[in-house]
Amino acid sequence: MATQDQVCSIVPYFQIYPGKEDAFREICERFIDQTREESGCLYYGFSFDGDKVHCREAYKNADGLLAHLDNVGALIGEALTISDITRLEVHGTREELEKLHEPLKDLNPEYWYLEYGFRN
Repeated sequence: MATQDQVCSIVPYFQIYPGKEDAFREICERFIDQTREESGCLYYGFSFDGDKVHCREAYKNADGLLAHLDNVGALIGEALTISDITRLEVHGTREELEKLHEPLKDLNPEYWYLEYGFRN
């Protein structure tokens, strides 16, 4: 049973540099404000475990994900001055993820291909 679900999620994990937690949280608020109006965004938020952070986010499709990265590119750059990405996954159907390989090549993500499932 294949899926017709075109949703793409990008799964970044950050390690905040020592003493930069407050600055990173301030950037998170700006990410939220800037992302809130994106029509392709399904959900978006940040989870914390001390100085480790996960951005929980998904988009209607690859185009929505790319529009988001374009929208927040400067903020990503700013966040990476006070943190490192320790893991980056991208999840979605093979067809949607194929659209992301070239634009995301410098980030070197792990691609996870959705093969079975449904969306209510």
